[in-house]
Amino acid sequence: MKKLLFILVVILQSSFFAAHAQYAYKVAKLKYNGGGDWYANKTSMPNLIKFANANLRMNIFPEEDIVEPGSPDIFGYPFVHMTGHGNVTFSEGDVQNMRRYLISGGFLHIDDNYGLDKFIRREMKKVFPELSFVELPFNHPVYQQKFKFASGLPKVHEHDGKAPQGFGLIYQGRLVCFYSYECDLGNGWEDQSVYNDPEPTRQQALRMGANLLQYATTTN
Repeated sequence: MKKLLFILVVILQSSFFAAHAQYAYKVAKLKYNGGGDWYANKTSMPNLIKFANANLRMNIFPEEDIVEPGSPDIFGYPFVHMTGHGNVTFSEGDVQNMRRYLISGGFLHIDDNYGLDKFIRREMKKVFPELSFVELPFNHPVYQQKFKFASGLPKVHEHDGKAPQGFGLIYQGRLVCFYSYECDLGNGWEDQSVYNDPEPTRQQALRMGANLLQYATTTN
């Protein structure tokens, strides 16, 4: 009986690893402390992954993982997405780990879901005290991947009615963090039924998200 049980476990494990082996890599959403809703936009990442796999043949695992900023597991993801509306707090351990992750080749996409701005600027300054967010020109490679965005980020939701802006942290000439502001990019990746956004708006958001994935995994 024990031998049979062991064989069944081995078979199940083999099936699990075989199912995962067909994918090139996985991406993750950042679970941070501070009270902000890091878990917002539940359908956004699976939809973006599906779009990127279909249109860019990226072969990403269909579901995103959840990773914490202080976890060593973060080094297993070439692309980490962060969103929310509220407060963000990085511990000293989080700060050190995030810095190591980003300077060693990782990529962080921060999407302001409205209300995140003042908190994330403060916390990312802890990670890179020597850097400040700079607005990227429209000819930057993030806008010139598979899909071309001659005027920068698409506008998904209005919020304060400001123009969308794409900011970056550039470390030793390399873009390590892209911050989409006044854009709501992640909302545009959600199921159409969530916000009832026009399909052309959703498609533009998905295309820009696919550009970020492509940039992070090929250019970066």
